[in-house]
Order: sequence, then structure tokens, then C-alpha cells
Amino acid sequence: MHLFVAGAGGAVGRSLVPRLLAAGHRVTGTSRSEAGAARLRAGGAEAVQVDVLDADALRDAVVAAAPDAVLHMLTDLSGADGAANSRLRHEGTRHLVDAARAAGVGRIVAQSIAWAYAPGADPADESVPLDLGAPEPRGATVAAVDALERMSAELPEAVVLRFGLLYGPGTWYAPDGAAAAALRGEPGPPFLGSVAPDAAVSSFVHVDDAASAAVAALDWPSGPVNVVDDEPAPARLWVPVLAAAVGAPPPEPVASDERPGWARGARADLARSRGWHPSRPTWRTGFPAM
Repeated sequence: MHLFVAGAGGAVGRSLVPRLLAAGHRVTGTSRSEAGAARLRAGGAEAVQVDVLDADALRDAVVAAAPDAVLHMLTDLSGADGAANSRLRHEGTRHLVDAARAAGVGRIVAQSIAWAYAPGADPADESVPLDLGAPEPRGATVAAVDALERMSAELPEAVVLRFGLLYGPGTWYAPDGAAAAALRGEPGPPFLGSVAPDAAVSSFVHVDDAASAAVAALDWPSGPVNVVDDEPAPARLWVPVLAAAVGAPPPEPVASDERPGWARGARADLARSRGWHPSRPTWRTGFPAM
């Protein structure tokens, strides 16, 4: 297949594009910079320099490529600006879906998140509704996720991958990432997460496993699918393991067992039933192996 990868230079995109090429697909990837486009070409992909917030330019790029499917891997997290990322989910998705329609593309695989579910006691599966009544600033994030998923579903075939917290190269939870700097007490880029060792439950997934799910999803039926590892866990368990992996002292655990109701983690039984299994089934071994 000829695949148009929007966000090919992002954390997932950098792992995804080589996998798609290795599987025999033809890939056209986007980058906002000429340097990024050059890196894509050097890796064997075709590339187009385009800003997805420019609707006309993106439509022209997708129509010219004439792909068989679109992969939406767009994020804007380098500055830890939640409003910018929400804008990309709203406007970038709108432009990409419209461009796909103009090009006659009927299939999209889109990157979403697995921590936008409504509050509950147990890890969420895909039957749990999104937390649309959440107070701000979470409310704006969930609304943007909802918009991304609804717009993607306008195409005849739409698989939405609800990724857990990404770790590995290019992420906040890499050894050179923002979380590691915070744990070491070093100046570093901001991020929208937390390294407080409290009772809040998270689910993780390595970027390589997220990318492998995106490849597999080209053949999956439409709908949302959680893509997370096998061990949702409270921060008081995973933070010390991450600290050790990045050479930081473990912070003192928070004594309280209270947690936000939405900080519940997620489960990926549906993805497993479709044949996806993470090569790093738990952060316990995944963090030290980074």
C-alpha cells in the first residue's frame, strides 16, 4: 500500500516509518521542516514539507500523493503546551480528514490517548465513555481527543489507537527526557505529566510497540483500540523504577491512597485479541532496558 504518514517525524512516526517500509509499503511522510523531510528521504520514504494547520497545502499534498490510507500521528508536545496540542487535534485532524476525502482515501489510523476515560475503579476498556464532563484543564484535552476521534470516524474505515504514556526515544519518559530531568533535579524541558510517586494509576507503552500496533491496525476493523502494556500501576510503583533507570534517586512516596478517579489505567484485551502483543509487556523491564 501507499501510506501517507502525517507526523512522520514524531516519536511514534520515527519508529513507524521504517516498520512500514520494511513491510513493503510505500510511504510519504510529512514534516514541517526541510531538514525533517530530508531525514525521511534518507531513510527511504518520500517526503513533503507541509504544515498541517495549512488546510490548502495539506489537501494539495495528500491529493498529489494519492495514498491508499492515511496514518494520523500528529502531536505538538515539544513545548508541553496543552493548548497547542489540542489545537492540532482539532484543526490538524479536520484538515487531514478533509484532505483524505479530497484524495478519495477511505481509511485512516489515528493516534489518540488511553487516559481520557471517565473516572472508575478499574483499568478502562474501550466500552468506557470519554471523560467529557471533566473540569479544566483536563476538559479541554478530553474535548480535543473526542473531536479527533469523531472526525477520524467520518471516513468509512477509521481505527483510533488509544496509546498509553509513551516511553522510549523522543518521549518525555526517555533517559534524556523531561521526566528524567525532573527526577534528577536538573533543568529540562517542561512536560504535562507528573513524577510524584502517588496513587495515580497509569498505563505505559514503548514507542516501538505503539508503532507496531499502528502497522497492524492497517488491517483492523474500525473503532477505538487501547494500546498499552500489561501492567497499569500507581506512580508509587513505577516512579522508583524509572528513577533507577535514568540514574536518579527515588523520591519519597506520597503517603495518601487518594487518586483522581480518571487516573485508572487501561487494558488492551481487544488489541491482544487481534494479535498485537507488546515486545515490552511491562514498564518494569522496559524502563531499565532503555
